[in-house]
Amino acid sequence: MVKFSPGDKLKAVKEYINGNDGLRTIANSIGVHHSLLNEWIKHYEQFGEDAFEKRYTSYPAQYKLDVLNYMNEHGTSIRETAVIFKIPSSATLRKWKIAFETEGFDGLQPKEKGRPSMKKEIKKISKKQAPAEGSIEALQNELERLRMENAYFKKVECLSSKQGKITKQDKAKVVFELRLEFPVGALLELADIKRSTYYYWIKTFDRPDKDAELKTLIQAIYHEHKGRYGYRRITAELKNQRHKINHKNVQRLMKGLGLKCIVRMKKYRSYKGEVGKTAPNILNRNFEADTPNKKWVTDITEFKLFGEKLYLSPMLDLYNGEILTYTLASRPRYSLVKTMLDKALEPLADGEKPLIHSDQGWHYRMPQYQKALKERNLTQSMSRKGNCYDNAVMENFFGILKSEFLYTQEFESVDHFKQELEKYIHYYNHKRIKAKLKGLSPVQYRTQTQEAA
Repeated sequence: MVKFSPGDKLKAVKEYINGNDGLRTIANSIGVHHSLLNEWIKHYEQFGEDAFEKRYTSYPAQYKLDVLNYMNEHGTSIRETAVIFKIPSSATLRKWKIAFETEGFDGLQPKEKGRPSMKKEIKKISKKQAPAEGSIEALQNELERLRMENAYFKKVECLSSKQGKITKQDKAKVVFELRLEFPVGALLELADIKRSTYYYWIKTFDRPDKDAELKTLIQAIYHEHKGRYGYRRITAELKNQRHKINHKNVQRLMKGLGLKCIVRMKKYRSYKGEVGKTAPNILNRNFEADTPNKKWVTDITEFKLFGEKLYLSPMLDLYNGEILTYTLASRPRYSLVKTMLDKALEPLADGEKPLIHSDQGWHYRMPQYQKALKERNLTQSMSRKGNCYDNAVMENFFGILKSEFLYTQEFESVDHFKQELEKYIHYYNHKRIKAKLKGLSPVQYRTQTQEAA
């Protein structure tokens, strides 16, 4: 940027006053913006030729504050205020305004020019002594510190109750709100954030949040599914709603919102021992099925509620992971499995003969169970002894059921648990999307493929 001497400024102003050329023409001829030339003219009109004399004035902080207060009270612009107070450049006044808005009164304090000498700094440190313990000054300092901590943590607590996790952006916002009441340096030390981080965030406060709509959608999906969806499923759900977004962006936004998928807890395990007759492992971990009712898997899991035990026996179709039917009883009798099997076989069409796989539980070794399968010409398959991976899909469903349903809800009674379980199974089949099903729920996937066929 070209620097102009007082004589150059005076010459340009007089050229305009004499009416030789217009404001823009003169400004263009000397290479400045016409607004700057207009500012020179106002200075000249107010103070005459003395307006452009070089001044090396160090303005005290109180004087700067008085100038800013005058500007706010009288509604004058920065340029007009600079002329009134004979401040050579409106840019100086603009810097005062920014410093006061970001750092408060501390930002108006004059700063030493140049790089500070290390010797001077050492002298300052040695000269500066803490007030004597118990003195009035020490007690006042302690009172001010406690007042600052109280004000800061009150605002932080308010933010945490509203949105959970406190981010650096939130801390910067609190410091910004308290900057006029307490020193910014002390607030930044209390908030444990760097000065550069603070200034980065305050520059963004006035900008509109470009992800505001997306954050609302993410929160709606997360709460609709009661925290069961992580960033991958939420990304898939957003794509189902025709929103194009990368999964990493969703992960970043969820982290900022303090949304985290429910952690799966350890499942119940038990060993039932060697009883009855086993069947070979025909499934052999081939969990893929190209049509419905081709491969089924089943097992039993246990719940402990209100001092009682409940046993769940579901049947799952490997084609789409759908729970075809289930039974729930307070005792693991054979009737638990028999009723479930009858309900699962009832809607089968002629010619549909699914392979039914289970573990080596005693229910599936019972002659009655094996006879029921033979009467329908169905093939039985069993996992190898003590190998839960041979029935991994069913085990995985139990893990999901307990982490998303059992461990996240409170139940008033056993009957209430049964009602909520029915709702969850319906939700699992009709609404809960899966990545391997192209972002569809089990029922949606089956319906879509059947319509396409």
